[in-house]
Amino acid sequence: MKRKHYRRGMSETIPVFLDCDTGIDDALALAHLLSRDDVDLVGIGAASGNVTAAQAAANTLALLELAGRTDIPVAVGGEDHRAHPFDGGAPHVHGANGIGGLDLAAPAVTTVEGSAADLLITAAKAHPGRLRVVAIAPLTNLALALDQEPELPGLIESLTIMGGAVWGAGNRTPFAEANIAGDPEAAALVFAADWPITLVPLDVTRQHRFDESDRAALLAAGTPMTSALGEMLTTYFDFYETVLGERMCLLHDPLASMIATGDVVPDLTRATAIRVDQSDGPERGRTAPVDGEGTLVVTSAPSESARLLLAQLLGEA
Repeated sequence: MKRKHYRRGMSETIPVFLDCDTGIDDALALAHLLSRDDVDLVGIGAASGNVTAAQAAANTLALLELAGRTDIPVAVGGEDHRAHPFDGGAPHVHGANGIGGLDLAAPAVTTVEGSAADLLITAAKAHPGRLRVVAIAPLTNLALALDQEPELPGLIESLTIMGGAVWGAGNRTPFAEANIAGDPEAAALVFAADWPITLVPLDVTRQHRFDESDRAALLAAGTPMTSALGEMLTTYFDFYETVLGERMCLLHDPLASMIATGDVVPDLTRATAIRVDQSDGPERGRTAPVDGEGTLVVTSAPSESARLLLAQLLGEA
């Protein structure tokens, strides 16, 4: 039986480890975490997903430079996925470099020595029982960390994953969401481990969006970070216009980071076990609910979540 989910009070600093494949919605999630005075971002692991792990790390470092947070360690994860090579990412969604083609200045700092898995394990041991892990990429790095330290789940307060399509359609295939489809074998290992998982799937992220008014507000704020976010959203909106018929985007990753920190409290959740399809068939990467209660799946979040996110990014909340 997996341990119960719980949330620490917001009166104390929350140590958070972010595992990401920094594309545009990852950048929004990163900016959200940086906006919170009560979040101590103790490390960031870069995974191959939207872009290569190396490019994701470079994007992350450049964004941290914009925010004046070069103190946060960033480590590169495995370039390839558990059972197959990296397939090239999603340039049609996030642009060739993952951040909408935005040409950010090269950061003054580089990635730390060791892998993303090493950095996660170190962070967990430094904050035993308190660390919150936010995973918004294929779960390659988390699976590698489990390989190295099987007791890792016992050191984690919570693991919040943006991924999967449990009762709805996928976005990589009709059945599978992109993060889970990227590395189904890693995802299967992660869901089988004994840590308290909150899953933020497409079922709920499709309900929350930014539109042109939000992009304009970010640009008008004029800070280096908000300006970068506003500019890169142009590329994201270009893609979503072909999907949704309107210039807007879905808030996949930042919704997960907001739930992980307690900024957003879900309206509805369902406890279930998750089986990840690892076959070579059409349902590869599918996250199917099965008997059990190991994962808390978010199915609804407050409608004002997008407005709260914008206020946080603008420094107004």
